[in-house]
Amino acid sequence: MTQLTIIQRSPDPLEPHNHQRKHASIADKLRSLGEVRLGAILLLLATVIAVVWANIPGDSYHRFWETHVMIGVEDLQFEFSLHALVNDALMAIFFFSVGLEVRREFAIGELTKWSRAVVPVGAAIAGLAIPALIFVLFNLNSGELHAWGVVISTDTAFLVGALALIGPRAPGRLRLFLLTLAVVDDIGALTIIAFVYTANFSPLPLLIAAVGLAGIFFTRYLQRGRGPIYVTLAIIVWLAFLASGVHPTLAGVAIALLVPVYRPDRRDVEQALDLAHMFRQSPNSEYARLAANSLRESISINERLQSAYAPYIAFVILPLFALANAGVLINGEILTAALQSPITWGVVVGLVVGKLVGVFGASALIKRLGWGEFGPGLTLGRIAGGAALCGIGFTISLFIVDLAIEDADAQNEARVGVLAASVIAFVLGAIIFRITDGSRADEEVGAVLVRPVDPKRDHIVGPVDAPFTLVEYGDYQCSFCSKASGAIDELRGMLGDDLRYVWRHAPLVDFHPNAIAGAEAAEAAGLQGQFYPYGRTLFADQENQMPKDILRRASDLGLDVDRFAEDLRSSEVAARVRDDILDAEAMDITAVPTFFVNGRRHVGPYDAQSLARALQATAPSST
Repeated sequence: MTQLTIIQRSPDPLEPHNHQRKHASIADKLRSLGEVRLGAILLLLATVIAVVWANIPGDSYHRFWETHVMIGVEDLQFEFSLHALVNDALMAIFFFSVGLEVRREFAIGELTKWSRAVVPVGAAIAGLAIPALIFVLFNLNSGELHAWGVVISTDTAFLVGALALIGPRAPGRLRLFLLTLAVVDDIGALTIIAFVYTANFSPLPLLIAAVGLAGIFFTRYLQRGRGPIYVTLAIIVWLAFLASGVHPTLAGVAIALLVPVYRPDRRDVEQALDLAHMFRQSPNSEYARLAANSLRESISINERLQSAYAPYIAFVILPLFALANAGVLINGEILTAALQSPITWGVVVGLVVGKLVGVFGASALIKRLGWGEFGPGLTLGRIAGGAALCGIGFTISLFIVDLAIEDADAQNEARVGVLAASVIAFVLGAIIFRITDGSRADEEVGAVLVRPVDPKRDHIVGPVDAPFTLVEYGDYQCSFCSKASGAIDELRGMLGDDLRYVWRHAPLVDFHPNAIAGAEAAEAAGLQGQFYPYGRTLFADQENQMPKDILRRASDLGLDVDRFAEDLRSSEVAARVRDDILDAEAMDITAVPTFFVNGRRHVGPYDAQSLARALQATAPSST
């Protein structure tokens, strides 16, 4: 019997039953599953085309990418090969997006709190060091020891795409872990590129770059016209990096780290809505401009740029990079040489074995030591599968091949290793996920509360040591949850101090677009001791949960509104709600309210009498 049966037996059988909706993506910056898969498919297709093209007689592949183009005006001319244009210019935009994500994670993401960051950070560091060590051991006498950077980094696009294709059911927490790990991995890779693979360094142009970067920082304080200034200064910084000998793609990272990022302020959103209302009442170009600008400014530049550039990076830049860099000559002679090459074996073993051992080993050690937060659903078995997928080191691995190895034959052997490692890592990850998750029967998923009640974390009503425990996963905009609150009040009256009750968030955002805002508002009120009173105000007026309503309710309850508004923007509040959503996903909760009585999922009517009988029948003392 499913949760759908519970809703069909709701107190009001005439209520519409269209509240069963899948939760939205819990990783804030993930694109939709379809876009992730499409991006990975385009990257794979470009790789296949590059390999086929490179093996067509006549060497048209290399001659095409070595075609030179001239860019400039009058005496200011820059000459690039098409290959360099992709690797130095277009990839700067890719690294810019990486820098935006790094900046966001440190400002408002998973890297703001050490207990959350310690697991992916520790796993990422080990995943950088161990593959490099393995490569060094294979290449002590090869003459290409300098190329150890080829095996350090994971391809995030392929990683997320592979997880979408072969990953476990309800992979939310694993996906978030791997994305955070990938951010740290990227930081390590970018640092190594900057300090290890920079040749012919000239410090003077970096002074010009520093002035440009300072200009980018202060541009945020301009009221208008920032876009053209950002673009102009970004080009100057990129050219200065190019002239300095530091790889110009790192200019993208430096610029991105200076781009402001913040969570939307409810007052800014409310101001935008007021201006939109004024435009609706009196349409004119001035109101339209003010409303559009206000709405745009309520979202940080960081997030606006990520949204704007993501499709171009996924569907254009990365496939072009693969097309320009994955062209590997493959024939019997080359494959024989690769099989005997310490470079190829160093790359394959470094990526496949090194990443698996590093990421999984560090995670297992951290868990054994009791450090950090793993959370329900982030099992060592799943981490093992994700660690295997980290061996897909495609984009930055091929990028560093071009930087670290000069000999054409050695480059080809390294590229063979990168492609082989990526295929092996994908297959290995699929096998591990099949073994670790295939043994879990579907009926067991969600039968037991995955996160036990924690008095330090949960909002508990009743004695913390009460014999009966009822946990509800709900949505403040769901009418069924509102009606169930009456049953909860009656149940508390029946059981008194024998009951402890906990509410956790499971916002059905596909159907209730303001549900997460309501959940975060309740958590912000909870920081001032008013979690449940605030929740009752949300239930009392479910149709009005816009930003002005959220702030008004805080004022009506006597909360410190300035502190409340600040807490709404905090990563702590967002993380509390996200944790509940991840737990709900791990337990396959797709409808609300969903109840757990004494840690077991309740299936059936949820009136007070039925819940009381279920609590008494499953209490620990009765078993």
